Parts: sequence; structure tokens; C-alpha cells
Amino acid sequence: MEPQKILTQIQIKTPKLSKSQINQKLSKILNALGYDNHELSVVITDDAHIMALNQTYRGKAKPTNVLSFPMLDSEFTSIAPQLLGDLVISVETAMREADEAGITLDERLSQLMIHGVLHLVGFDHEQGEDEAVKMEQRSLELLRFIESNPNLDPF
Repeated sequence: MEPQKILTQIQIKTPKLSKSQINQKLSKILNALGYDNHELSVVITDDAHIMALNQTYRGKAKPTNVLSFPMLDSEFTSIAPQLLGDLVISVETAMREADEAGITLDERLSQLMIHGVLHLVGFDHEQGEDEAVKMEQRSLELLRFIESNPNLDPF
């Protein structure tokens, strides 16, 4: 069994980001979900880059906070079944949202990483109310597992 692998690329410079802290949190999330021998990549980027991806893959010409590109249950599953997929997070959007919510950037990134990973493993809040409730409940469980702020909402 292959060990867990998390590839993190930070494309935007900010003193508030730590690659090791991001990797530690993602590892905890994956372990809690039972994906302890899987791989994912995460790119921390800016609004311009995520907006281009959002336009290309979702047809939305605006920045978003997180995009998930799942590889489970895809044509690549038989080739590399351990690959969960890719996350792209805009730190600029995350900083704005953290300020608006009165939380730290670190807490907001935790919310976004959980949200993105849940999409990678098959959760989809856009598939109806029941799915949205399941995803929110799981998000809250994971948030309580990796963050110390008991008042932090899942998304």
C-alpha cells in the first residue's frame, strides 16, 4: 500500500501561508475520511488564475474560492486508483471571505480544503438538499477535528 502523498504548490506569496501546515491539515482530513493511502495536489493561487479556470471548466467568468477536479471514478481510475484529484484555492478570495466572516485566513483555508476534498471523494451539495445536508454535516465533523474554534461554521 502506497503512503499518502500531498503535493502543494503556493503560487502567491503571503507570509500567512505554510506549506507544511496545509499538508498537515490535508493529511488529517484524508485520514479521517479513510483515504490514508491516496494522493492529491493543491494549488494556492490568485483570483486571476482561478477565474481563468472557473471560466474554462464551469463557464463562470469570475473568481471563486475553491475548485475541485476529482479523479476518482474517472477514466484514470484504472491507471492510478490512488489519485483523488486536484484542488485549486484562491488565497485572495479566501482572505476577503475570512475578513467578512471575522475568522482567520488559516480557518478559512481549513473550510475550503475540507469543502474541496469532500468534492474529490464524491460529495456534491449541488445535487439536492439531502446531499447538501450530508456534505454540511461531514464538513462540520472534519472542521471540529482539525480546528480548535468551536464556533467555526463548515462553509
